[in-house]
Amino acid sequence: MQTRRFGALAGLAAAAVALGVAEAVAILTGATTSPLVSVGGVVIDSVPAGVKDFAVSVFYTYDKLALTIGTIVVLAVFAAVIGILATRRRIIGYLGIAVFGVVGIAAALSRHNAPWYAFVPTLAGVLAGAAVLRWLLSHEAGYNATPEERRWFLRAAGYTLAAAAVAGFASRWWSTRRGVEADRAAIDLPSLPPDTVAPLPPSADAGLPDLAPFVTPNKDFYLIDTALVVPQLASEDWTLRIHGRVEKEITISYRELLKRPMIERYITLACVSNEVGGGLIGNAKWQGVRVADLLDEARPKQGADQVVSRSIDGFTAGTPTAVLRDGRDAMLAIAMNGEPLPIAHGFPVRMVVPGLYGYVSATKWLVELELTSFADFDAYWIKRGWSAQGPIKTESRIDTPRDGANLHAGEVMIAGVAWAQHRGISKVEVRVDDGPWQAATLLPVPSIDTWRQWTLKWRATPGRHRLTVRATDNGGQTQTDAVAPPDPDGATGWHSIDVAVS
Repeated sequence: MQTRRFGALAGLAAAAVALGVAEAVAILTGATTSPLVSVGGVVIDSVPAGVKDFAVSVFYTYDKLALTIGTIVVLAVFAAVIGILATRRRIIGYLGIAVFGVVGIAAALSRHNAPWYAFVPTLAGVLAGAAVLRWLLSHEAGYNATPEERRWFLRAAGYTLAAAAVAGFASRWWSTRRGVEADRAAIDLPSLPPDTVAPLPPSADAGLPDLAPFVTPNKDFYLIDTALVVPQLASEDWTLRIHGRVEKEITISYRELLKRPMIERYITLACVSNEVGGGLIGNAKWQGVRVADLLDEARPKQGADQVVSRSIDGFTAGTPTAVLRDGRDAMLAIAMNGEPLPIAHGFPVRMVVPGLYGYVSATKWLVELELTSFADFDAYWIKRGWSAQGPIKTESRIDTPRDGANLHAGEVMIAGVAWAQHRGISKVEVRVDDGPWQAATLLPVPSIDTWRQWTLKWRATPGRHRLTVRATDNGGQTQTDAVAPPDPDGATGWHSIDVAVS
């Protein structure tokens, strides 16, 4: 039993060193060449849709952190078992490390736009891990070891584990410090003529506690994507290639993009994974170049009914070509709420398309637009069973009071947001218990492409009450009460909360 414990500790120490060295080398070769990142990326790309949906529903926006932790746990168990087996036959330990190396190298080389040297971090880690395992097993404190030998082994393994952990975390921290934040901060956004800016009505925001502000601050805007590590793409290295079924292929640099005519619009984005009443939605002021202008210049060929937007990390989203050319303010965004795009939100350039869920339109770290057809290509989420078109559904949410709140009898302000991007909201109604629907007051909006705040004064009476909201869009379509999950084309149902009044 004691020999097995020491073997497990030796295996853990060797694996920790392998990862720590690989992370350190990845500082030079790029974060995406790290075996932990590349293997995690392969898992994200290959995991069934149901598993991904479960991860988002359970871990919310921390799903990728959960994946990283889970990968480390699996690796730790594997390393401990290999270490135990290696106490019987040393070759098993080396074979286990070799398996780690093969998996890591294969994953690194398989990533989109992977450099030829993507294998280097994993190889360096494997060699270091094998050396540590050999060193510790040559001093293994087995059954016949003296107390001093056991103490030496525990100290050596413990110090090795600690040093490897520090090296790994320090490497990851340093790689983020070497990012493109300085480049982003140096961007001088072009000024816009007044007629290209959408004015914000002064009374668009009720300013109530707990009510989502009309404009979502960048730091609070939801983050959902498939990138395990946020891509760091400098503006001077950025180019956009428009190709495929076009009469004229186009390549644009970031400087050239900044010189093109731009617009600034308030647009609400929503994630298809958002549950009824959920928070995977936000509204921001975006600045960018109309996608339609670029497509007109490229001249799509007959049958090119899909525009595939591709991220630097290989993620793809398929958007109907007709939607991008129907007059709506679909854009290649360079700025968010008056500042260059935050790195996590797609710096230098991302797609913003009002009226469609993000999985078919809102590609971050954009580098390609390929004209193709829905019959010929399925984008990332479509391969996993989601709907190909993804129009946003008419929805509403109660923000205040909060679910489960304890209120005092008397006048209570009920408020929330409703949205039906590119159709707009014409009516919001609230019901108390099983009473009649009451029309809420709608606050003004700059366009039909944003969510809309609403308020209703309620004379609360003592007891427990259920509050329910529903919205109607400008096309006369009232939000359905039929409950459906996000998969495959967005959740439906009425949002309800329960409150107690005393």
